Amino acid sequence: MSPSSHYATCAGYEIHYMDWGAPDAPVVIAWHGLARTGRDMDEIAAHLAGRYRVICPDTLGRGLSQWAARPDEEYRLAFYARLAGDLFERLGIERAHWLGTSMGGAIGTVCAAGRAEPRLAGRIRSLLLNDNAPRLADAALARIRAYAGQPPAFGTVQELEAFFRQVYAPYGWLSEAQWRRLTETSTRRLPDGRVTPHYDPAMVRQFTAHENDYLIWDDYDRLAIPVLCLRGVDSDLVLRETTAEMLARGPGARGLAQVVEVPGCGHAPALNVPQHYALVDRFLADAEARGF
Repeated sequence: MSPSSHYATCAGYEIHYMDWGAPDAPVVIAWHGLARTGRDMDEIAAHLAGRYRVICPDTLGRGLSQWAARPDEEYRLAFYARLAGDLFERLGIERAHWLGTSMGGAIGTVCAAGRAEPRLAGRIRSLLLNDNAPRLADAALARIRAYAGQPPAFGTVQELEAFFRQVYAPYGWLSEAQWRRLTETSTRRLPDGRVTPHYDPAMVRQFTAHENDYLIWDDYDRLAIPVLCLRGVDSDLVLRETTAEMLARGPGARGLAQVVEVPGCGHAPALNVPQHYALVDRFLADAEARGF
């Protein structure tokens, strides 16, 4: 099923999103990672589109969405939650499952907790965290800050693709066509003609203006919905001691959380092969069977 491309005004900004599936189907919000775009969700969205309406936004400052006018105030989880709240309202979404990779998982956590965005309290049916947790490893955050804050520029798209293949090797297996699409959907051309990743470098100021923005145990502890953490077995961002703590507190203590380690990848599983689809399918089906 082919998606359609749309724009909505959220928190005063033009936000781009891809819309997959039938408009009257149950909704899945699929939110991408820090320096990525909603097009990363193409494979999993196409897989789910026969049963769900899948909404894949570009976060403020990424892809085809506008860039922040006030980076220190607006590149942060609380403002992203406001964007999500407005998107729910604009699209008339009453309730939705949430599938988030990395940053997208953190946004989903704060949305589901309802503190940052009270309009979404009780409206997130389940939460799938794709290599995301309420605490992230400091060394990995430092690595992400280093490459995301100073995106390189290249003379050709092929050189940029080679860079992406190196940086995102932890995603696991991607086909040749998928690597090419990943590149072409996350490339912008600079005034001097070179190409660079399609995001606002200032978005990395989230880590300096809001140093503990990704330390969200308080939000996690409030969750009373099914939570699945897919941890890339080689992830340096989500540590095993953190996933063990997730199972012991919050939704874990309520019998609602589970952790699955995904072989063959690190940060973060690309959600693009049958084994990944099966994990997502099973989680959504179980959440619905339990009445969420």
